[in-house]
Amino acid sequence: MFHRVPCLLLLCLFLHTKVAAQEMPDMWNKGASSNTVHPGLKWFRQAKFGLFIHWGLYSKLAGRWHDSAYYGSGEWIMQRAKAPAAEYAKVAQTFNPIGFDASEWAATAKEAGIKYLVITAKHHEGFSMFDSKVTDFDIVDASPYKKDPMQALAAACKTQGIPFGFYYSQFLDWHEPNGGGNNWDFNNKEKDYQQYYRTKSIPQLKELLTNYGPLGLVWFDMPGGLTVDQTKAMIDSLRLLQPGCLFSSRVGHDLGDYRDFGDSEVPPVPIAGAWESIYTHNDSWGYIQHDLNFKSPEEIIHLLSNVASKGGNLMLNVGPDGNGQWPAYSVAYLKAVGKWLKIYGESIYGTTWGLIPAQPWGVTTSKPGKLFLHVWRMPANRQLRVPGVTAKIKSVKIPGTSSALTFKQLPEETIIQLPGTLPDTRNTVLVVEYSGQQADLSQLRTQTVSSQYPQAEIPAVWAVFNGNAKSKLFTYSHYFGDWKHDNCITNMLQPDDAVIFPLDIQDAGDYKVILDYACEPASASQQGLVTVGGQQLPFLTLTTGTYNSHLPMQFIQHAVGIVHIDKAGKQNLTVKPVSGNKNELCWLRKVILQPVK
Repeated sequence: MFHRVPCLLLLCLFLHTKVAAQEMPDMWNKGASSNTVHPGLKWFRQAKFGLFIHWGLYSKLAGRWHDSAYYGSGEWIMQRAKAPAAEYAKVAQTFNPIGFDASEWAATAKEAGIKYLVITAKHHEGFSMFDSKVTDFDIVDASPYKKDPMQALAAACKTQGIPFGFYYSQFLDWHEPNGGGNNWDFNNKEKDYQQYYRTKSIPQLKELLTNYGPLGLVWFDMPGGLTVDQTKAMIDSLRLLQPGCLFSSRVGHDLGDYRDFGDSEVPPVPIAGAWESIYTHNDSWGYIQHDLNFKSPEEIIHLLSNVASKGGNLMLNVGPDGNGQWPAYSVAYLKAVGKWLKIYGESIYGTTWGLIPAQPWGVTTSKPGKLFLHVWRMPANRQLRVPGVTAKIKSVKIPGTSSALTFKQLPEETIIQLPGTLPDTRNTVLVVEYSGQQADLSQLRTQTVSSQYPQAEIPAVWAVFNGNAKSKLFTYSHYFGDWKHDNCITNMLQPDDAVIFPLDIQDAGDYKVILDYACEPASASQQGLVTVGGQQLPFLTLTTGTYNSHLPMQFIQHAVGIVHIDKAGKQNLTVKPVSGNKNELCWLRKVILQPVK
């Protein structure tokens, strides 16, 4: 939780206060063991870019069951359609992915700059994509393919030098009478979950750790049915087989080796320790033929650099089709990211979080003696202003170019003169080499506002909280399982429940103030006040709808007025309710300041 101050006059005490890690809902068992540090975390933390692959019978269905099309998480189609287990199992009879080429998959991953690969050995549908002796419901025994694609893929990844790992759904298994999740075929009250673990889940995990060579990690999912002691016993038995293999946090009970955040979630501030953010390339993990909403190379590059700037890894998912081939967009766009990484990979691989906080132009990553400035947006005057560089700068260069950039290092900021055009408009990286020690300013609250960019967006997480105001993570979905996450300020009911945004306004002039928030019907028409530079902007909140975690969360960008800034410098922007309100003001996601042109 963030610290709170009882009085607005104490703001100066917070201008250099670091922000604590966010408290997140425990939907995905994000905790990892704090007692030991696994030696395998060294390669994991340096890797930064992983590839997730969801492949199973759902890939053959491609988002359709009988005459109905499904959107969102295609790998959940059996549960969503309430398909009878016996009928669903018949899909295996026509599952023959003769287009699968393990060498091609691994080579494409290598070309994309991928540093580790994880594939579904068994997802919730219960079908095993490997040759399992525990069940006949696997790709060798139940399908006409009659081969083990995991053997070929493990070997191909080894050839390419890519650490290989398995995803395994340890508790959910809709095919098994004693597996978790299927309550439309089987009676939950009659299930023996311990029997399921004894006869399928744990024996299959042992097969995976025995038959496919050294694994980089096992990516557990959907824990359940085990106590802490039972989970420890399972982990201990698996560790005997491969002590060097990492286990993800979704093994449950905070016993994993590293943290996985929720699907499509990036923490809003840098997080210490080893962690991973997982995203789909389109809107589904499993293949859906009609899902063409693929992230562009620019979106992937921004996502990768943003995750790295927070100190984590990005694992991006691809969903091959029922024939064993990747979507064409996935192949092309991942290869495009690989070309970017060939030039700028030093700014991603092996980095720690950026010592300089996010700026209107982009984000930063770090290595000893180097700062990497990821320039997503060119300032209009081509002068890149970087606050807080206290170490002695030796040079500023763009990888792949021969000449150094000119710069002026001042006590509070460094001004770098950019060329007329940047080599890569999606993300050109500047390498700043320095001597001495650079302070870690990554979590300072003060946010930069400049007229050289279309707008400045100030996230709620950087506010100073007073009274009962606090930050809360809201999780919601668009399509089924297409999760979104936003930190918002809540509990603003009384005038003392104010939030303050410390700003460094670099240019004098007029700025339009926009509040980005969600507002429940009961909170509509509550009175609020924005104050900045001695100017007040009163407003009434506007309703956006009722929050439901399984529906899109509605936000409004409410322009509340224009303020004039006489001179550049530090300013505090305050948002607070006025007296007399009966309900909380709103759920404030961010403040936007737009320079008036």
